[in-house]
Amino acid sequence: MYRLRTGRRVASALAVLVITCSATLTAAPAGAAQAAGSPAASSAAGDLPAARSAKAPLGAPKGKVVSRTTLSIREEPTSRSAYLGGLRPGTVIPLFCKVRGENVDGNDLWYLLGDARPGYVAARYVENQSPVPYCRR
Repeated sequence: MYRLRTGRRVASALAVLVITCSATLTAAPAGAAQAAGSPAASSAAGDLPAARSAKAPLGAPKGKVVSRTTLSIREEPTSRSAYLGGLRPGTVIPLFCKVRGENVDGNDLWYLLGDARPGYVAARYVENQSPVPYCRR
């Protein structure tokens, strides 16, 4: 009986710690990741919008990867640009904005990722779950 109570106390203390830490992380200024010089904050593409926060705000556009295979993340909105990584089918991703680029199976829209990682994904393989604005250049 004593162990059960102690376990609950430890679990409660850990839960409070996790909630406190996550609240502290979300309260960090938007430019904190860029100031720290994190590689995720820097971009290989020179024309990416500079005002992207390290974490997508609540209510930010999201999309679900609906491709059958891994969806490529590209440096520019074209399949001929540098490969930056991939996203598994079913992954829900934050979207920053959309641009017109290479036509992929009848769809010329590409989404700029919204989680401060550089790269574009073809909108043909992403089901947006809320309206996504066009990028401002």
